[in-house]
Amino acid sequence: MTDAPLNQREADDALAAEYVLGVLDRVDRAEAASRIKRDPGFAAMVTAWEFRMGGLNDGFAEAPAPNLLPAIEARLFPKPARAGGETGGWFSGIFGWVSGVLVGAFVVLAVVAFVAPPRSMRIATLATVDHRLAYEVVEFGGALKITRVEGDSAGAGRVHELWLIAPGKAPVSLGLLEDTPLIVDQPVPPAGWTLAVSLEAAGGSKSGVPTGPVILSAEIGT
Repeated sequence: MTDAPLNQREADDALAAEYVLGVLDRVDRAEAASRIKRDPGFAAMVTAWEFRMGGLNDGFAEAPAPNLLPAIEARLFPKPARAGGETGGWFSGIFGWVSGVLVGAFVVLAVVAFVAPPRSMRIATLATVDHRLAYEVVEFGGALKITRVEGDSAGAGRVHELWLIAPGKAPVSLGLLEDTPLIVDQPVPPAGWTLAVSLEAAGGSKSGVPTGPVILSAEIGT
């Protein structure tokens, strides 16, 4: 039995996954990185895979980087036997200075290797019942990041608009949802608040409230 060839969307999705996993060679990775900048649809796929893969580290507790300096010093620069005399002291001083510079460089590299990137936390998923259209909302560096992970844009002359609704209050627009992720300088809403997506004419609602149908909604959990 032979596998059916991937269509263009499937091939792009596989490339996005390989980019996030870091398995591409240098040339292919550079080409993918360039495409992210010019192709909003491909950029959204990469972001979606970053969210899917982001949970792989959740089972591991964060730990501070170990103190590697003593072990590195002992391994790379074992202490020579003391011969005494002024010449030995001068040489030891120079050697110690050079050793310190080299050890400092190694420690910087080690710390960079052990420091994990900031994690994002999923706040809500707004999706239709059949999941043919879905947006994920995550907390990202003190802001909200909203990405379409399933389905297509609203289509010609239309746009999806995101709203935040506090209990008993009027909806507040957070922005328009298009092909690239939406970043909103907004802290995580409290439990019981609602996020909703309406279908609006191009440019979004002009009245400050949804004028088209509300097609997605999700309440912020505890």
